[in-house]
Amino acid sequence: MVETIIFFIFAGLAIGSAISVVWHKNPLYSAISLVGVFISLACIYLTLASPFIAITQILVYAGAIMVLVIFVIMLLNVENEEEKPTRLNYLYALGGILGLGLFAQAVFIMYAVTNTGAKLPSAEATMGLTKSIGTVMYTQYLLPVEIVGFMLLMAVIGSVVMARKAEVKRLELVKTRED
Repeated sequence: MVETIIFFIFAGLAIGSAISVVWHKNPLYSAISLVGVFISLACIYLTLASPFIAITQILVYAGAIMVLVIFVIMLLNVENEEEKPTRLNYLYALGGILGLGLFAQAVFIMYAVTNTGAKLPSAEATMGLTKSIGTVMYTQYLLPVEIVGFMLLMAVIGSVVMARKAEVKRLELVKTRED
């Protein structure tokens, strides 16, 4: 019973933070709200007795990835744009209807699972342990792990190049105005 209450608390925090990610117009505030989503998910992993995945969630996503995202936001110097009139206002209603449909589907699934009396399959004893995850990650999935690391490096290099080009254009514009 306590686990269910804790799950709903952290699930609510995750949903609230996710709504905050979409709601804010400033990308920095959205990134900080995304950290809240990641931390809430890590707490849910802890309630599922997966401490390694929870710590990895915090270290990799809330730590490294969000530092990278915030670095790129700051490097690109994203400025607030003027408020433009939106032409696609009907998409708000469509999104709300689709969201309600997904919520109704989730409620139906919860109702169906609780009323059938079916028990969830039990996980293996080694599932989620640090040793088993590390063994699989660095033997069977070594190439994808290396590819992801390389892609993150390329993203940082690309953001530096884009910021450099923007700065060069800005300096050229200032120089032409002075002449």
